[in-house]
Formats: sequence, C-alpha cells, structure tokens
Amino acid sequence: MQRRDMLKAAAASGLTLVGNAALAAEPRRKAVADVQTRDGARLFVRDWGAGEPVVFLHGWALASDMWAYQMAPMAADGLRCVAFDRRGHGRSSDPGRGYDFDTLAGDLEAALAALDLKDVTLVGHSLASGEMVRYLTNYGSRRISRLVFLAPAATPGLAKSADNPNGIEPEFFENVRRNQLMQDFPKWIDDNAPPFFTTETSPGILDWTRRMMIQTSMQAVIDCNRAMTEANFRDELRRIDVPSLVIHGTKDVSAPVEMTGAPTAALIPGAELALYQGAPHGLYYTHRARLVADLTRFIRG
Repeated sequence: MQRRDMLKAAAASGLTLVGNAALAAEPRRKAVADVQTRDGARLFVRDWGAGEPVVFLHGWALASDMWAYQMAPMAADGLRCVAFDRRGHGRSSDPGRGYDFDTLAGDLEAALAALDLKDVTLVGHSLASGEMVRYLTNYGSRRISRLVFLAPAATPGLAKSADNPNGIEPEFFENVRRNQLMQDFPKWIDDNAPPFFTTETSPGILDWTRRMMIQTSMQAVIDCNRAMTEANFRDELRRIDVPSLVIHGTKDVSAPVEMTGAPTAALIPGAELALYQGAPHGLYYTHRARLVADLTRFIRG
C-alpha cells in the first residue's frame, strides 16, 4: 500500500472510531418524525438537541416553525427542544375535527408519550395557554416540571360571563369569524400583521408568518378560534401545581395583558409575571434574544 493510501486509511479509521465513540456517548432515544393521535390524526414533530426537554406549543393559525429563533440557540446550549404542528396546522394532517381543548390536550399527551418525555417545561404561545392548562387538568403534572405562558390568549377567558363581567360579548367573536375569517382570511392576516409585530420587523418575517398562517386548515382556524374565545379556565388555573412563568408584552393588541396575562398570573399559585415593555403579541420574534435568556433562566433556575 502506498504511503498516501495508508495515511488515508488511518485517517478514515480514526474518524470512524471517533464517530462511533461520540455516538456511544450520547443517550439513545427513539427517533420520532410523526406522532399518531388516539383518533388517527398525524402530528409532525421537530426534535432538536439533547438534554432537559422543552416542548414548544405554537399559537393560533401558526406552526412549529415560529419557534425557530428559540429552538436553535437553546438546543445549541444543551437543551432538548421539541415542537409539533397542531392538527390542521403546518405539516400535520387535517382530520377536520378535534379542535376542542380536551382533544388538543390529548394530542399533547400522545406526543409526550411517543417521545417518552418527562420533567418537561411546556412553553405555550397564545391559544396554547389553554392546551397547557387543560393538559394538567386531564393528565396531571407527572410529565411536567414547569409552565411558561407566552402572551396567553385563551386564559383565563375572554368572553363575558358571570365571573368575567368585563369580558367581550360572544357575538363579537362570532361576527369576526363569520364576516372576516370566513370571507377573506388573507386580508384579515394582512390587516392584523402590523400590530402583531413592530415597525422594525422585516417584510420577510411578515411574509414568512403569512405563509405559515395561510397553510392552516380553515376548519382549524375557525374551530380553534371558537374554542379559544369561548373557554373559561379560571377554576383550572387555580389548581396548577407546578412553577409557572407568564411573559406578556405591554403593547399586545391581540391579547391585551390586562385581560389575559395579568389575571392568568394572578390565578396561578406562585406564578411569576414578566412584562416586556413595548412588546407585541409576536414577541417570540421581536424580543427573541431576551426571551431565550428568560426561558433558559427559568428552566435552569
């Protein structure tokens, strides 16, 4: 064998040994690209990094893509970052049913069980606040160590009721669904995009978000919106038994903090409320660096 060939062979052998040793050092885990729910829906799953698990739940009419600017740096920092597309959203299947909070909580349990996740920090944006609360109500906290409510919109409850006299009349939400969402959803997105972000947000991010929303099933858009605006989680919030952090922007037009984030934190025993001055509903992008730092502190604190 020529000297050059011997050096190549030795290098290849060394690389193989190093690679095998590195693989052996990593904890073995089952690779899961999709999760099957109890009623046959298929959920697309992202699973990045290794370490303490953080499961990200996306907002209404969005997808797991929205968490890119949290998952990438946090996975690089030694956390296992998992997210899935809600049924009817993103790359998950569109079963045309199951958009109530009990079913959505069941989908979350299916994902956690498929990946065998324990000691999980759940991070939920907007609509997902309801999924997290209903999950603890129905399944308990055996898999969950912490909750992060990011700009919650479903909690504690938006509609006017006996225990929420300052809420919004249910007919208002029905009119939005009937006369705006179901008539011209793209126009509704375009009209509401500017206050969702800030004036400094690039056209590219606006377009990326619009494309995420456009691909959502209209059945999911309508039914999830109805579930979010009709729910009342006040009693369930009082029963939460894990450390909880509520993060909300002071310029959130979609879910004003005085109606959502502040009362959510007040109802959860021992919850921490972090206000981001000037932040909108899309603070997962506009305040991404601060959010990564606060999430990491909370998870490791």
